[in-house]
Amino acid sequence: MKNLFLITVYLLLVPVSFGQSIQQKLQQAYRQFEADSQMKHAISSLYVINAKTGEIIFDKNSQVGLAAASTQKIITAVTAFELLGKDYRYKTVVGYTGEINKAALEGDIYVIGSGDPTFGSWRYAGTSEKSIFEKISNAITGRNIKAIEGYPIPVLQQWDTQLIPDGWIWQDLGNYYGAGASGLNWRENQFNIKLKSSDKIGTPVSITGTDPKLYGVELTSELRAAGKNSGDNAYIYLPSYSTEEFIRGTIPISEDSFNISGSIPNPQKQFVYSFLQSLSKTLGTSFLLSSIDEAIKRQTPDFSNDKIGGKDVKSLYTHYSPTLDSIIYWFLKKSINLYGEALIKTFAYEKKGFASTDSGVAIVRDFWRQKGLDEGELNLYDGSGLSPLNRITTHAQVEILKYAKTKDWFSYFYDALPEFNGMKMKSGTISDVKAYCGYQKAKDGNEYIFSFIVNNYNGRNPDLINKMYKVLDNLK
Repeated sequence: MKNLFLITVYLLLVPVSFGQSIQQKLQQAYRQFEADSQMKHAISSLYVINAKTGEIIFDKNSQVGLAAASTQKIITAVTAFELLGKDYRYKTVVGYTGEINKAALEGDIYVIGSGDPTFGSWRYAGTSEKSIFEKISNAITGRNIKAIEGYPIPVLQQWDTQLIPDGWIWQDLGNYYGAGASGLNWRENQFNIKLKSSDKIGTPVSITGTDPKLYGVELTSELRAAGKNSGDNAYIYLPSYSTEEFIRGTIPISEDSFNISGSIPNPQKQFVYSFLQSLSKTLGTSFLLSSIDEAIKRQTPDFSNDKIGGKDVKSLYTHYSPTLDSIIYWFLKKSINLYGEALIKTFAYEKKGFASTDSGVAIVRDFWRQKGLDEGELNLYDGSGLSPLNRITTHAQVEILKYAKTKDWFSYFYDALPEFNGMKMKSGTISDVKAYCGYQKAKDGNEYIFSFIVNNYNGRNPDLINKMYKVLDNLK
């Protein structure tokens, strides 16, 4: 009788433990998550729908605007596929004015940018600094040019000169992830700094070099050596177009070649410097460094109908970027903020004829308003999510992800999403903000679309991540 009683109790409990619906599992997991001490002063939102039916599976604060960090990139990416098309390419034109007389160019070389964020990037074989300069050199020697009397002049083709969007914080600007978008970007507007520390905690850290060599920027280290396993706590402070930067914080002791990455403050000037070095090798001559400053002074946005200042521009070489689907791949996989800022300005350039962040943001909001989203759900300040001023709802993110699934370019977008916790999703992190959004196919065959955002949490980021994963595991 005792065994029979136990079997009966077990059978009664089975539906309770194994028969919970996905909604019940999420509700239970989320209650536990909200009750955690890390959430004492935080606000969070989780929105989940069935990808096939659109049924709402779970909804907590889905209409509350929150800082979404880099999960905002899915909005920029989906909008780019729709407004620009997966085969869109940026074009950078290298041309000249004047005449070629007895192997000498009696005029200037112009490099006419269109905001290509991959120009000089190491991520693609055809965009590297070496590849681009080889092609330009071949174009010059192919015209039998052996001397240039003018300057290489950058042209910012109808792009604003404000690299950094309003709302970015001072601590981010000098670091590689704080690189702003120009009409002529170069090497992702990024450089590396090599640092050396002694074996004593608290001693100064020295700068041993940069890659590439910077032009017109003075670096000052105020870094100190910290404990052996203290990690990279170095931050670069440098405003756009400035000539002096400071590196503050700490790196570990006993480092002979510790690398950190910074943002190039003036990508046009850095490009001209690199271009002059390349020309020196091609022509077997040298250019005065004063040529760089003179070239920058003469840069102009006035390019129309293949003319600059009324002078005809004759083509030497035209560089095309990788297609948009390839750009989006790296944009999402590596969360490259520069790509997002270039894309948001490109929307404005293509639709309005002048590239600026504010115009690009307005275009994004209007596009999604026409698709049925309330404009207030997309309170945007940039294209990458780096600004802490951005406010986005989880409902908006899920609706945009749902929209993407209906498009013929979806496979390219899906492939670009990173994988975390065995789930296909974009992550986002800025100070006291953690977020995930994406897609998940469960073992039972159901497919879900979700967005999960937390703002103003306490404690360590890795601890919160594990707790967020525990909630999302219920979708597997």
